[in-house]
Amino acid sequence: MSWFKGAVSSFQEQIRTFGNFPSLFMSLVASGRLEARKGELALYEGWLRFTNESGEIIRDDVDPRRYDEVLGEAVEDSSYLKSPYYKPMGYPDGMYRVGPQARLNNIIGTGEPLSNAEFMEYREMYRDSLNSSFHNHHARLVEMLFCLEKIQHLLNSKHIMDKHCRAVAEPNELEGVGVSEAPRGTLFHHYKIDENGIIQWVNMVIATGNNSLAMNRSVTQVAREYVKADRLQEGMLNRVEAVIRCYDPCLSCSTHAIGHMPLDITLLAPDGRVLDHLRRDA
Repeated sequence: MSWFKGAVSSFQEQIRTFGNFPSLFMSLVASGRLEARKGELALYEGWLRFTNESGEIIRDDVDPRRYDEVLGEAVEDSSYLKSPYYKPMGYPDGMYRVGPQARLNNIIGTGEPLSNAEFMEYREMYRDSLNSSFHNHHARLVEMLFCLEKIQHLLNSKHIMDKHCRAVAEPNELEGVGVSEAPRGTLFHHYKIDENGIIQWVNMVIATGNNSLAMNRSVTQVAREYVKADRLQEGMLNRVEAVIRCYDPCLSCSTHAIGHMPLDITLLAPDGRVLDHLRRDA
């Protein structure tokens, strides 16, 4: 944490160009019904909150089981990913971001002393640049500290050695929605089953999908900044990978063999002619 805070001032170019644009931010926040105060960091329990590029709350207290009332899902020819959007603003204007940065943008605090102190410093450091996706890296460090504090509570709980922990899985509802904050962002699983527990219908809105529109726009921003004239430079591949990793450290390599991280970029003229092509197979 100390190293990152000391080094971040040398990354002003990346802060300016890596996914730095206005958008909405969505995450779970504590509902106030459990131990955490309303609006604090929540990873498993809470309500959905939407804020805008200025940090203002535009929608709050959304029951995550009713996610489909506020989220639409568009399909684009260029991607296997769905492109979710905030319904009241329509597609694609309802683009939003999820993940560490979104979670810290949306909360009033973490509820734990060490991580909350780091959260307050984080907010102060970036009060004039809330929208840069480069800040996901710093936000992850704050969340890791929060999780360590939570783990300490769990290990000291009297229930940790409780022998009554076996659960028998059987159908108890024919439809269910599960929502959590995965490291990469908000994750929705929606299932419908029959009386035998056989899945009849399923819909998943995963963190990578939630960020799909924002990642596309971030790659476009990087291209406009670093593609000059009619040639691609090797650095372009590195910067595309780097901006994707701001959102999703795993996406760049999770579907490929260990040690390989292919990238393929084609530069087209307005009339569709191929001007340049770069490929990295490893």
